[in-house]
Amino acid sequence: MFSTDTTTGTSFLQTKKDLEKVLKRVFYKENNIEKLVQKRLFPKEIIAQIMAVNPLSVAIPENYGGQGCRPKECLSIMETASYESLPLSLIMGINMALFLQPVAKYANKNVKEKIFNRFLHEQNMGGLMITEPDYGSDAMNMQTFNEKIGKHYHISGTKHWQGLTGMADYWIMTARAKEANGNLKRDLDFFICDTHHPEQMIKVEEYYNNVGLYPIPYGKNLVDIKVPEENKMEPESTGLKLMMDLLHRSRLQFPGMGMGYIRRIMEEAIKHTRQRFVGGKSLLSLDQVQLLISRIQSAFTVCSAMCHRSSKISGIEHNLSLAGVEANSVKAYLTDLMQECAQILTQLQGANGYKTESLGARGIIDSRPFQIFEGSNDMLYTQISDTILKTMARMREVNLFKFLTSYDLTKEAADIFKSILNVNIEQNICQRKRVDLGRIISKVTSAGYVLALSKDGFSKELVSNSLKTIQHEVSMVLNSFQQHMDVGVIEDYNNNAAWLKYT
Repeated sequence: MFSTDTTTGTSFLQTKKDLEKVLKRVFYKENNIEKLVQKRLFPKEIIAQIMAVNPLSVAIPENYGGQGCRPKECLSIMETASYESLPLSLIMGINMALFLQPVAKYANKNVKEKIFNRFLHEQNMGGLMITEPDYGSDAMNMQTFNEKIGKHYHISGTKHWQGLTGMADYWIMTARAKEANGNLKRDLDFFICDTHHPEQMIKVEEYYNNVGLYPIPYGKNLVDIKVPEENKMEPESTGLKLMMDLLHRSRLQFPGMGMGYIRRIMEEAIKHTRQRFVGGKSLLSLDQVQLLISRIQSAFTVCSAMCHRSSKISGIEHNLSLAGVEANSVKAYLTDLMQECAQILTQLQGANGYKTESLGARGIIDSRPFQIFEGSNDMLYTQISDTILKTMARMREVNLFKFLTSYDLTKEAADIFKSILNVNIEQNICQRKRVDLGRIISKVTSAGYVLALSKDGFSKELVSNSLKTIQHEVSMVLNSFQQHMDVGVIEDYNNNAAWLKYT
C-alpha cells in the first residue's frame, strides 16, 4: 500500500549537522538553556540563528528549492531539536506538519511559490488555526465563517490556543461558508492568510499565560480578514477529508518530536543512576531502578519504531484521511509515554528533579499538553475503540484475539498477546471501557511496529525488553477493562461527608 523512500541527500545531512552545531552554540556556549526555557519566548536573535541554517527546508518540495518534503528527514530534524528543547521541536512540528506539508499538497501553485521562497530566504513561519473558544475539539461546529465577495473571501471569527500566536507570518485558517440564509455549511474551507498584508492581519486580543512550553506564544485571536480567492486551498474531495488528512499526518509525525526528547531522558536517567550512590551502591544496581529505566528504554524503542513506520506512510503523496486508528494510536500512546518518561526521570533524580531547570520537571510540564492538543488522548482512544467495535461487528467477530490476528494493523504482533487477549468483547460498552480498549489496540499496533523495526536490524535486546514491557502494559489495561465498576460522580457530596463531625 505504501512505498518506502530510500533517499537521503547530502544537503539534508549537512542541514542536520548545521542544526546540531547551532543548537549547541546558542543553548550552551552563548546562553544557558536552563534559564532560557524559563522565559516567555526564545529571544529573536536565537530563533534567527536557528532558522538561518534552514531546518524547515526539509519540508519544502525540491521543485520549489527545498529538500524534498520526505517524512524521515522531517522527523529527523524534529528529533534533533527535541533532544535539546521540546518546545523548539514543537515549533518545527507546527511549521512542518501543520503548515508547510498541507501547503505543499493543497495550495494553489502560485501561492506555494511565494510562500516557499519566503521560508527559504526570509525565515518565515506558519501555523494552523482551527480551535475556537466555545468549540474546542468540536471543529465541525466552528463559527468562524467565510463569504465570497468578488475575487476575495471575507473571513470572520475567533480562534484560540494556536501555537505561534502573534509570531507566525502565515496561517492556514479554517472557516465554514455562510449561505444566503445566514446558515453555515457543514463542510470546512481552508485558506492561507499572509499577515504581511494589512487586510490579512490577525489581531491578538490576549496572550495566554501558559503553564509550560514557555518559548511558544499562545493566545486568543480575533479574525476579520480578506484573502484573495487563490489563497483558498484545494481539497481532493471535501474540506473534512482535507482536515483529517492533515491532522492524521501530523499525529503520525509526533514521534519525531518525541524521539530526541525520550533519548535525552534515557541518557540522563542512566547517567544519574550510575553516578548516584546510596548505601555504597549505585542507584542503577537497584532492581526497582532497573525496572523504571527499562520502561524509558521501552518508550525509546517504541518511539524509534513509530518513526520507522511514519517515515514510510506519512508523506504528502498519501491520503491519510481514513488512517484514524493508526494516527490516533501513535499520537496517544507516544504522548502517554513522553509524560511517563518525564515522571520517571524526576523521581530518579530525587530533590534535584524538583528544580525548575531539571529536564524531568520541565518534561512533566512541557509534555503534558501533547496529551491534550490535536485531540485529547481519552477522546482519541475512544475513537479508536469505536472504529474497532464497528469493524468487529461487520466481521461478526466477538473474540478480541481472533479479530487482532486478521486486522491489518495488529496481525503481525497479535500472537504475542494470545494468552492475554483471548477474551470476548461486547458491542455496547461504556466509554471508560472504550478508552481502555483503545489503549490496548494502540499498544498491540505499536508492538507490530517494534517487530518490523527489529526485522530491519534494530537492537534485539531493546526489542525483547520492549515487547515484554508492552505485554505487561496490555495485561494491566485489560485488567482495568474487566474490573471497571459502575462508579459515578456524587454531585451532592457535602451530605454526611465532613470527617470532623464523626471524630
